[in-house]
Amino acid sequence: MRTSWTGVGTALVTPFKSNGDVDEVAFRKLARRQVDAGIHFLVPCGTTGETPTLSATERRRLVEISIEEAGTKALVLAGAGGYNTAEVIHAVEAFEKLGAHGILSVTPYYNRPTQEGLYQHYKAIAASTALPIILYNVPGRTGCNIEPATVIRLAAVDGIVGVKEASGNISQMAEIIRNVPSDFVVLSGDDAITLPIMSLGGRGIVSVISNEMPAEMVQMVEAVERGDFAAARVIHNRLLPLMQINFVESSPGPVKFAMAEMGLLEANYRLPMVLPSEASQTRIKNVLKGL
Repeated sequence: MRTSWTGVGTALVTPFKSNGDVDEVAFRKLARRQVDAGIHFLVPCGTTGETPTLSATERRRLVEISIEEAGTKALVLAGAGGYNTAEVIHAVEAFEKLGAHGILSVTPYYNRPTQEGLYQHYKAIAASTALPIILYNVPGRTGCNIEPATVIRLAAVDGIVGVKEASGNISQMAEIIRNVPSDFVVLSGDDAITLPIMSLGGRGIVSVISNEMPAEMVQMVEAVERGDFAAARVIHNRLLPLMQINFVESSPGPVKFAMAEMGLLEANYRLPMVLPSEASQTRIKNVLKGL
């Protein structure tokens, strides 16, 4: 029996129509494709979904569609984070009413709170809901790092069940894994280091590349879970160029362009996101051809 929030979760992109509206039909197809590929949980309304550009109504609708498509086959970890704690709590309440199974909450960005501020922020969110909370640490984007001591402290708070660690600091991740309870889930936030993080005791990935290649990422992670690192390395080495090219420019620019090349959506964005440069487009196309 799989433990909740282990394995592969896909940080879903948000497809837009040419007029800028959310393309609900395309989003539903993308979510269904993920579930059919055996993905373990869906993550709508994260950074990869261009969530800061979405209205509250649009976010609720994307979570609702994700829940409908996941059915009983996958869980839905809805993204609700930011530096206004009260606003985050309001979003969490809405997602709980819709039937989301958990919340992924990115650290407050820009104002860079202290470690005590981070602790109180997440403690307040956890106290407001019966849903499990996964912390999301991505200091390269937010300017704010959840230090290992704070993650360890938060792991003792009822309702906080894991962390998506995208600091890129493997030593920091190893320290967290070593010191949190065994049932506290540590997930990689970077596709390219999923395998090494899992070798240290991490439990999976919240993935960007699984938007493009969900079945392959599931195969890789499940190979690690059963101890078949040789098989996992074969898949990792095959996918590594795509993992890397997805971040040749600010995400989700490259991954959405790649998905458009694959016929999965239209390459439309909301400002300030734009199409990758022509040079980057050529590089992305070459990686896709190589696969």
